[in-house]
Amino acid sequence: MDHATVVIIGGGATGIGILRDLSMRGIQAVLLEQGCIAAGASSRYHGLLHSGARYAVKDNDAARECIEENMVLRRIGSQCVEVSEGFFVLTDQDDPAFERPWVEACAKAGIKTEQIDVKEALRLEPNLSRSVKAVYRVPDSSVDGFRLIWHNALSARRYGGEMLTHHQVFAIEQEGGRVKGVHVLNTVTGQKSYISCNLLVNAAGSWSGNVAKMVGLDVAVQPDRGTLVAFNHRFTSRILNRLHKSSDGDIFVPHGSITILGTTSFHADRPDAHDVPTEDILKLLDIGEALIPDIRTYRILRAFAGTRPLYAGKSGGQGREVSRGFHIADHQEDGLEGMVSIFGGKFTTYRLMAEKLSDLVCKKLGVHAACRTAEEPLIEEPSAELLEKAKKYFPVHGVTLAANRLGAAFPIVVEKAAALSSNPLLCECEMVSRAEIEYVASDPSTTSMNDIRIRTRMGMGTCQGTFCSLRTIGALSECRIPFPTPPTESLHHFLQERWKGLRPAIWGIQAKEMELGRSVYAATLNIDGALNEQKN
Repeated sequence: MDHATVVIIGGGATGIGILRDLSMRGIQAVLLEQGCIAAGASSRYHGLLHSGARYAVKDNDAARECIEENMVLRRIGSQCVEVSEGFFVLTDQDDPAFERPWVEACAKAGIKTEQIDVKEALRLEPNLSRSVKAVYRVPDSSVDGFRLIWHNALSARRYGGEMLTHHQVFAIEQEGGRVKGVHVLNTVTGQKSYISCNLLVNAAGSWSGNVAKMVGLDVAVQPDRGTLVAFNHRFTSRILNRLHKSSDGDIFVPHGSITILGTTSFHADRPDAHDVPTEDILKLLDIGEALIPDIRTYRILRAFAGTRPLYAGKSGGQGREVSRGFHIADHQEDGLEGMVSIFGGKFTTYRLMAEKLSDLVCKKLGVHAACRTAEEPLIEEPSAELLEKAKKYFPVHGVTLAANRLGAAFPIVVEKAAALSSNPLLCECEMVSRAEIEYVASDPSTTSMNDIRIRTRMGMGTCQGTFCSLRTIGALSECRIPFPTPPTESLHHFLQERWKGLRPAIWGIQAKEMELGRSVYAATLNIDGALNEQKN
């Protein structure tokens, strides 16, 4: 590609939301992402679809945005949202004086709260602490961030939007005080290229400050690192929040068969500060006991971290002091034409952020098309006939999962499964079949097993890739779907990526699980020896 009307930098929720919005308005747009989609904060958070109740007292405007977008996403992205509701719980460690202002602030923001009897709450959530003092229902839900972003990408493609993953912008061309285009490096092939554009959108999240520096601008974006812990058990059916001022370790979010506890807040010196100190995990466990006293009896599946792209603006502040609202900058005000940026915000409000930024882009381009992203579903529901046909080739309990993951591609994969002599499950934890993995692997944006993981959840279940990764690389080798790296190296990279999230929490049952994985790959399959032989 030599030219695009709009170039978008950043393949997180906001960037891909902008790509969808602009494409639906008839604007030619291409998105550039330096890694795989959702590689930053959009996949490194607890997966909470906020009701806004968490921010109601401190930032009522942000809370109102959350509840409004919560309802929109339930409607347009129902395949990605588990409507589980949430509890805000006042424990014996929380200040009861916070309760009344919180209820009033929620009402002001339009967030429905309902106090329920503590005995009823304990019946519904038997693992909840017996020492809780008050419980309120709120419309929190959980959302699959990977799936929601991919469905946005598929929708954008249907309208002509283009997405180039593993393409890093390393320079921005300027002439006469105006952005003219971007210099791009394909991080897989090493090839460099130039794309000219009418307008450049900086939606790079925690990296947005780095992008701004390429054109000589200094913006107040602060990467803020948050650590989270995923447990191999669903020990709560609802989102559980502490009823107090936002703090560390006060949210439990159930997802499918697991539960995620988060999060911490520490200033980060770089956008990719994704390291997880064991101290963070121990701190989260200590704090989490106030809600779930038996938390240490559950196996930790993995720990991970991401950086929030906090925008302090002129007000300053750090960490939780910074508003969770968003800010759009037209750099014409800084003396630079042809570039706009968006900072801050939350995953829950990504669509609204994309709409407001796209409104500005359309104004600058003289386009008068209205936004439709709040009305049009991301994907169409599969027909009853297609679902019935799929049951012949997929496990009965895996049909809906596959349909929800694949969206518009589901009919194609059903036909692919029908053409195979058999369609075995390659990932039993997440119910991912060979036909689905082959289809995803053949997509131009897929260059690694990690890309497959993000789109299918392969390797994200109980075994953390111990069994499904070997099956997957074997199937791809058999059907001759090539990756840029040899099969053994691709497998090794995938296992190392999984290992990063396991290493900080290797104790108890998890230590036994990891020893099994080490025995399979390091001992029986001698993967390290195979790699050395391959290099020699």
